[in-house]
Amino acid sequence: MTGRIGVARGTALYVGAVLGPGVLILPALAMHAAGPASLLAWAAMLAVSVPIAAAFAALGMRYPDAGGVATFTRRAFGPAVGTVVGWWFYAAVPLGMVAGALAGGRYAATALGWGPTAAGWIAAGVLGLAYVMNLFGLHVSGRVHLALTGGLFALLATVVAVALPHVAASRFEPFAPQGLAGIGSAAAVLFVAVCGWEAAANLAGEFTRPRQQLPVVAAASLSIIALLYAGLAICTIGVLGAAGGDTEVPLMLLLDPAAGPGAMAVTALCALLLTFGAIFTFIAAAARAGAALGRDRALPRWLANNGAAGVPRRSLAVQASGAAAVGAAALEAPAVVDVDLLMRAFSVLVASVTLLGLAAAVKLLSSAVIRTGAAAAAVVVGAVAAFGGRLVILPVVVATAAWAWHRSHPRPPAPPVPATPATPAVRATPARVQVLAGNSRQLHDRLASGAPNAAPIRSRPRVRRS
Repeated sequence: MTGRIGVARGTALYVGAVLGPGVLILPALAMHAAGPASLLAWAAMLAVSVPIAAAFAALGMRYPDAGGVATFTRRAFGPAVGTVVGWWFYAAVPLGMVAGALAGGRYAATALGWGPTAAGWIAAGVLGLAYVMNLFGLHVSGRVHLALTGGLFALLATVVAVALPHVAASRFEPFAPQGLAGIGSAAAVLFVAVCGWEAAANLAGEFTRPRQQLPVVAAASLSIIALLYAGLAICTIGVLGAAGGDTEVPLMLLLDPAAGPGAMAVTALCALLLTFGAIFTFIAAAARAGAALGRDRALPRWLANNGAAGVPRRSLAVQASGAAAVGAAALEAPAVVDVDLLMRAFSVLVASVTLLGLAAAVKLLSSAVIRTGAAAAAVVVGAVAAFGGRLVILPVVVATAAWAWHRSHPRPPAPPVPATPATPAVRATPARVQVLAGNSRQLHDRLASGAPNAAPIRSRPRVRRS
């Protein structure tokens, strides 16, 4: 941990982690699952993100550590639960990063008139660049990230402003073609839209003054994210209608009525930059989480060694290897390992991390308001995880492996603290009390006479210690 991030760079990292490549495809996925009623899922997810952001910001202020949610749950529930949570997050990041990179690659390939194979190679290039940039540390690369986030915010705000005049009320009917089940399914995939706070918790120790800066960063990030997501969700339904659920590039279609091919290419380029920003932040968080797990014996200890600028290079290499394996599977079998599957798998794992992180907030924090909000958010997050369908088995499998590791690699007991020889106590015998009282009277009389430099007080013979 370098402790060299300020409010501006911290806000850019938080916005990048939460906003991320979900802007590119999540509105279409939610529309496909629930139709216009996906707006209810959006509202629920944005509402629940408020107590989640507050809880993780408060925990980061109190326990700024690279372990993030794993550290919080370890303190609240013990090392076994902390190990399970750490494994969930460490396993989720390669899945989500490949999904986000593929979504960005599709935008770029569509703008350039290329096919799915080119989209896969573009995604690989974005991932590779994000891992290389992480080798330089957050202090150096955070400046570039800040500039990208500012530009992307301006772009997305422009997209919403251009699309809003084309919104038609007729496209919101029928409102709920898939019923309550469709809304629940949309909420499950939309959890990716509000996750990222748990990743940002791993970066709390990178701030120069976490207690003062984290509340400002969390509030600013939450405001920006809610504004952009709400605008894009409304425009996707009101402008594209049913077609919004059948496209892989809804952001481009929103600009189609008012923009030409050149503007579409610029949008594709900015989509890649947006993808890079989210991937960069999650990779940084996962690398630090792996180093903290190695430090706590929840993963091999050699992961705990950091390189230059506080960068955990060994953990970063493990993450890169995992992403390469997932990416290869997605390229070889795109019909099986597609973006929707990867995002849903990532969502159910991160929902599990968030659920236990909120439970830790309820136990560790003293603020009644934050604890109540965390408890309410935990109920919603648990329901979202339940809508994960057959993928709910994934956290169970990872938790079983983590529990087996914890049982077979117990932490050594702390070395015994050497006993300090006790100082013999002095009994306050009546004789001792009389000596002290007599000395006090002599000191009072001497000061009252104005002779502070008089001869020292001669005490009575010392009383032996019993």
